[in-house]
Amino acid sequence: MNESNLLEKLVQVSPGMEIWWDSSPVIFENWCRKLLAKAQEGEEETLKHQFARMYDGKNPERWLFRGVTTNPSLSLQAIKDDEPYWKEVVRSMIRENPGIDKESLFWLLYKEIVRRGSAMFLPLFEKSGYQEGYLSGQVDPRRCHERDVMLKQAYDLASINPNVMIKVPGTKEGYEVIEILTSKGIATNNTLTFVLPQLMDCAKSVQRGLEKAKANQVDLSRWRSVITHMEARYGDLGGLRDFAKEKGIELTEGEVRMAELAIFKKAYRLIKERKYPSKLLSCSLRVGPKVDGVLKLWHLEEKAGADIVVTCPPTFIDEVIHFPNQERIVFEKGRIDREIPKATLEKLLRVPYFERAYAEDGYSREEYKNLPPLVKTAQQFSKATDDMADFAGICIEEK
Repeated sequence: MNESNLLEKLVQVSPGMEIWWDSSPVIFENWCRKLLAKAQEGEEETLKHQFARMYDGKNPERWLFRGVTTNPSLSLQAIKDDEPYWKEVVRSMIRENPGIDKESLFWLLYKEIVRRGSAMFLPLFEKSGYQEGYLSGQVDPRRCHERDVMLKQAYDLASINPNVMIKVPGTKEGYEVIEILTSKGIATNNTLTFVLPQLMDCAKSVQRGLEKAKANQVDLSRWRSVITHMEARYGDLGGLRDFAKEKGIELTEGEVRMAELAIFKKAYRLIKERKYPSKLLSCSLRVGPKVDGVLKLWHLEEKAGADIVVTCPPTFIDEVIHFPNQERIVFEKGRIDREIPKATLEKLLRVPYFERAYAEDGYSREEYKNLPPLVKTAQQFSKATDDMADFAGICIEEK
């Protein structure tokens, strides 16, 4: 095991890149214990050093993690990480709020997880002059087409801690919410975003909101905007290979990864060229593909040199830490600006599902709600939210 992991090496050649923790910070300590418990002999000290550089509660200027992304699914994982403890927390909430219903209790619980996680990153938020140390708290994914509900929840979440960034879905109504929040100086993270039209729609919405904020002399000292590209959710969950097969085209794993990267790279270039005030955030990353029998890390390698956020769930970080033959992975500064192979792009453009995803005007706002990866991801997030609400309901019944 190398002393420095691949994420640390990627940051070294990428000025402005931020690595974020894609889970609730409240599970970080337990995650470290689990990795140490399964470590091979001789790895423990190296792992401890890496964990301390990721996050240690002190010396925030040295942390690898510069922010956090969460959602109801990840908050549910935090509960399952120590269910007896969280049951006691919920029972205390019930005692303090007699007669509370299941949904109201769920929201209180969710906000408490957001509060505790964001508090862990307040030292970095303050040390960085409010530029880093944000934690994304997501509005209820079951209400992703209800503008006024999302706005009310957004204001509620934003009041928890000054470093809470509001995670808003890439729906027609979501972009209306993002523009309003931006106009009020509230930090946002656009999620459920998969295709170039969504990414650019968000960038333009943020710019309009920012212009309104400046015209009204709104305090923007604690404002930021990130736009999430859920990469493998576009290629895998969205069914790129299946859409290609409908046209008689067989795509390899590498070509699927290149399709995702093509969308990301084009959005990165356009946002830089047009000087939009948002920063791209890369998530839903995968290890692979294999090239000539050698395992690659294209989702990281192809972003070397990028001024972006890369958010990584614990499972992916584990894979990166234990990635085989790490010396074969070389991060080339400026790789983000290299186009994907012309022949690959031409092949991908023969698939209408990709062709539309790669064109800035490929989808209208009204059509976002029908995007396969958005529909499927929203269903997954909504199911996790229902499960979290059910947990609250069980606690009410057991009180």
